[in-house]
Amino acid sequence: MQTNEKTYWFVFCKSDLMIQRTEEGATIPYMEEAPLPLKPWTKVHQLTMPDGQTVHTFAIDYPVVGHPQYEMMGLRSSYQLLSEDLYLKAGKCAEILYWDSTTKYCGVCGGVMHMHTEISKRCDHCGKEVWPQLATAVICLIQKGDEVLLVHARNFKRDFFGLVAGFVETGETLEEAVAREAKEETGISIRNIRYFGSQPWPYPCGLMVGFIADYAGGEIHLQRSELSKGGWFRYDDLPPIPEKLSIARKLIDHWLTTKKAGSTQ
Repeated sequence: MQTNEKTYWFVFCKSDLMIQRTEEGATIPYMEEAPLPLKPWTKVHQLTMPDGQTVHTFAIDYPVVGHPQYEMMGLRSSYQLLSEDLYLKAGKCAEILYWDSTTKYCGVCGGVMHMHTEISKRCDHCGKEVWPQLATAVICLIQKGDEVLLVHARNFKRDFFGLVAGFVETGETLEEAVAREAKEETGISIRNIRYFGSQPWPYPCGLMVGFIADYAGGEIHLQRSELSKGGWFRYDDLPPIPEKLSIARKLIDHWLTTKKAGSTQ
C-alpha cells in the first residue's frame, strides 16, 4: 500500500510493536509505502490522531526477526525508547487493532461487521453500529501527613509498591469509585478527593483517571484476594515504586515534590 505522502506505520504482532533502529536511537517507520509486504487479507487502518496527524497501522501474523532495521518489542518496553508522542500514537493504534479483532461479528444478530468510519463499525445485516469501548479505572494517592499509602497487588510482575486502583462500576461517579476501592482494598475511609489527571492505558483498552485524597479514618485491612502487601510509608523512606510510564508514578512524584519542598521551608 502506498499513501503518496510520508506517514508513520505502526505495525503490531499481537501485543508487540515493530520499531525501527536508527543511529539516533529508535523510532517508527516513516515513509510513503508500507514498511513490510502486505498480505491479501491484511487490513490497514488509517487513523487521525488527537494532534491531527494521520497514521497507518496493521497487524502481522508472525514477528519480524533478523531484520537489519526492524525489531519487535512490547508496547510498554517501547516507552523507554520512543518519544512520548510516538508511544501515545502507538497506544491508540494498539487499541484499534484489538477492538477490530474482537468485533468481527454483530452482538445483536451475528452479522458481519465492517468498518464504517475510522473508529466505528456497522453490521451488514441489521445496521448496528459499534465504537471502541474503554475500560475506565481510577487510581488514587492517599496521604496522611508525611506518609502515603502504598500497596503491592498480586498481579504485579515485579516487587514494587503502587497505589490503590480499580475499575469504575456501572452507576457510580469517579469519586465514588475511588472511595469504594479504598474501602474495599484497604478498609480505610478517605476524604477531600480531588482530580489529578488521566492517562490512556492501552493494555488492552483502558483509561486511568488519577486522584489525590486524604486519610479520614480506619485501620488497614488488606483485601488479600487483590493485595499481598501494603502500608503507610514516609516520603523519605519509600519502597520500590512504579516505573515512569505510569500515572501511578506521576502521582507519587508529584506528592514527593510537594513534601520535599515543604521539608526545606
